[in-house]
Amino acid sequence: MQGLRFGSLRTILCLGAHSDDIEIGAGATLLRLVRENPDARVVWVVCSAAGVRGGEAAESARRFLQGAGGSDIRLGEFRDGHFPAQMSSLKSYFEALKPLDPDLILTHYGQDLHQDHRAVSQATWNTFRNHTILEYEIPKWDGGLGSPNVFVPASAADTDRKIAVLTSCFASQADKHWFDDLTFRGLMRLRGLECNAPEHLAEGFYARKISIGGLPLD
Repeated sequence: MQGLRFGSLRTILCLGAHSDDIEIGAGATLLRLVRENPDARVVWVVCSAAGVRGGEAAESARRFLQGAGGSDIRLGEFRDGHFPAQMSSLKSYFEALKPLDPDLILTHYGQDLHQDHRAVSQATWNTFRNHTILEYEIPKWDGGLGSPNVFVPASAADTDRKIAVLTSCFASQADKHWFDDLTFRGLMRLRGLECNAPEHLAEGFYARKISIGGLPLD
């Protein structure tokens, strides 16, 4: 499998419905992107992060963004589980992000079985129509995992750090039977197998449209 590389990234926009979504779906990738783009600004947006969950989200984001050229952590208060009924407000919230003009956007998989995740993905594509968007995946009891068409290999060290931050920052999720090392590492091992990753680990993403080279039309 031939690999492509991102160019120099100035602004990375991370969008998540809930407090741990970005970390679960793209945590190792973000650790790598921050390291490889030390001047990049990362804007980290969690749409539903009220109360205890907000504190967890802020602390986790700070840990993942250590070493970033700049960071901007934004915590919203949309009602968990009811995003489709709040689409008008969600769209306005996302429209306010448009001036960021990010080089890369990480958002939810558009076919995710969680209604909040799908709403965030829809709002992302409605707002950012000329940007590079990668949709990350979240394992869950409902199932619904697909076949990613983009893979970002991860080092064992980044995988360990991703899982360590998740399990130490999100005490509110500790009683969930799926929220553990086996789930997170198991999915990354499977994606690593699918892309023949050097250290056998990777995160999978979905890309609807990618333009390579940016060649002008004659």
